[in-house]
Amino acid sequence: MPKRKYISLAKDVINLEIKALQSLRKNLNNSFNNAVNEIIKCQSKVILCGVGKSGLIASKIAATLASVGTPSFSISASEASHGDLGMISKKDILILISNSGETSELKNIIQYAKRNKILLIGIVSKKESILFKASDVKLVIPKVVEAGVIVPTSSTTSQLALGDALAIATMKHKKFSKIDFKNLHPGGSLGAQLKTVEDLMITGKKIPFVNENLTMNKALKILTDKKLGILVVRNSIKKTTGIITDGQIRRFSHKNLDFNSLPVKKIMTKRPISIDKNELAAKALSLMNNKKITSLVVNSKQKPKITIGVIHVHNILQSNIS
Repeated sequence: MPKRKYISLAKDVINLEIKALQSLRKNLNNSFNNAVNEIIKCQSKVILCGVGKSGLIASKIAATLASVGTPSFSISASEASHGDLGMISKKDILILISNSGETSELKNIIQYAKRNKILLIGIVSKKESILFKASDVKLVIPKVVEAGVIVPTSSTTSQLALGDALAIATMKHKKFSKIDFKNLHPGGSLGAQLKTVEDLMITGKKIPFVNENLTMNKALKILTDKKLGILVVRNSIKKTTGIITDGQIRRFSHKNLDFNSLPVKKIMTKRPISIDKNELAAKALSLMNNKKITSLVVNSKQKPKITIGVIHVHNILQSNIS
């Protein structure tokens, strides 16, 4: 077959799957709302199961649900009849996926769910099937044309999209945030990009605090000891009033013979640029780049004038954040 024909075949496959998704979107009804509400109310686990290609889809949906805060896992339909049914408790929700709804491996699982009054959500195409009739919540996949006729393609694409929709709807209801997502994805580049300022900031005794009435000769010793290139200036009630950088010190010391005896407040830049501890570190880096500075003082929204940390550009870059 000429290579150019492969592209034509690819477009045919994609067009069939697009049509399947359009049909799925058109046929969504209140059963979807019911399924989302049941998942939200679940106080235990959401367990997914399917056979063959649908089993692979079940694993992916379970992984997506778990990644956005809904405890979930998938089980093998064949292994379920040999002990894995013990993984399912009465407080769980069971989601079974089958295009035909008649797959023999699912029958034992359906019977187990009904016998133990476990809520059953069925993702199925045929309304006359065992799975459809047994399900407490029925999510119907419209009948589709499979690419290549005999291979599950359009049907599994629809199953996957429906599962993604369940996961995202649940996530939105729970107000699952970027911070929550970061906590569940600490590894890899994605976890790094979701690190917050609080994750990377310098805290406690490492912060180069000085009182605004301290003389510069004493302040310089603190600057040298802390090795951050800045001083965070506070008043008598520990509210941050300014900042001094080593660059400022070099420029000012050349101009003033009495530099060492001057109080810190005569040198400092008032109202230093700050950032909230819950902001992404990537945002802190962007702010530093825009302002052409290397450090930010960190506060919280509840106490904006109290410095609780310092974040330096090196802290961010060392975490592979760009």
